[in-house]
Amino acid sequence: MCRIGAIKSLNYTHPSQALQLMQSQQKGHDNSGFAMMMQDLGGIFADYKDKPTLSMAATDEGVHIAETLLSEAGFHRVHQWVPQINAQPGLDIEAMPNYVYQTFDFPKAFANASQEEKEALLVATRLQLRAALEPNDMGFVYSFWPDVLTLKEIGDPRDIGTYFNLWESDDKFVAKVITAQCRQNTNYDIVRYAAHPFFLQGYTLLANGENTFYQKNKEFQTKLHDGYLGFESDSQCFLYSLHYVHQQLKWPLPYYKHVITPLPFEDIAKRDDKEVLLGIRQSLAHLEINGPNTIIGVLPDNTMFTCCDAKKLRPVVVGRDEETVVISSEVCGINEILPERDWEADVYPDEREVLVIDDKLEVQRWKQ
Repeated sequence: MCRIGAIKSLNYTHPSQALQLMQSQQKGHDNSGFAMMMQDLGGIFADYKDKPTLSMAATDEGVHIAETLLSEAGFHRVHQWVPQINAQPGLDIEAMPNYVYQTFDFPKAFANASQEEKEALLVATRLQLRAALEPNDMGFVYSFWPDVLTLKEIGDPRDIGTYFNLWESDDKFVAKVITAQCRQNTNYDIVRYAAHPFFLQGYTLLANGENTFYQKNKEFQTKLHDGYLGFESDSQCFLYSLHYVHQQLKWPLPYYKHVITPLPFEDIAKRDDKEVLLGIRQSLAHLEINGPNTIIGVLPDNTMFTCCDAKKLRPVVVGRDEETVVISSEVCGINEILPERDWEADVYPDEREVLVIDDKLEVQRWKQ
């Protein structure tokens, strides 16, 4: 079973908080990996919010290939963060030779490009990098996007935190939105791309559970967008559906819930918007999901949300204080980092609602 968590704060937060959030849930995962995504970056990345940052793990040859490809495409590096590795003997980690976190200026040809054109360039470039590095596992490109940084690694989360010196908090490596998961893809082959969170064009998603409609989701999604690929985890389908509904179709977020866990026909028949909901069920039936799962998602504007499967077979809880909201698979995770909060105000979402957290940290409950 996976364990997932998310932190959204008015203040910049160090990833040590995410490690503590996940460590308290250790009995719920198998110590096979740790992955996190940091968004709305501060510290050493604060002055580069409008420029794309490449998050990549690679061999020496992979780094050379990536640098050549980016240079030929016209990208110019303006900043980089090199993790200070603490390679103690006995650490349980399958480390890559290089971890690349580099920020770039857009090519000069895109100086006056629209936001849509810049986004298309970044998506296409990330896919080119991924394809170029796939032979012999020369590298793994997790994100190439402004104000986003991703780390994924195989091993014991505690040792991964030690290896990257993430247990000691500072004000240089921080973000206002952090999502994290502890567990590699043990249902299938261990592949770094399979570790949550997943990312595409500003959309982030991680999940706890399974998707028994994985095959029909995959067969439908592969025809919809060039970025819907890999499918190393059945949970990647949740991200692609979110991206398709919200970014491609431009539908409001509440309709995502209607797509992945549609209401029964007898309930739809009683609603004023029944024609819309029936249309969704007919046109996007292959995006429905099934099985026990809980989802945490982040939109490009850093709006965070969580929702459950139609039977609520996986746990999730939302807790908060005046400055921070935390979503966790287990309440012990929130207890660890927000011990002084009002515990009676914790929210346990039900199977037919979406909890949404905006930039003012207002927690909204949207009933399906």
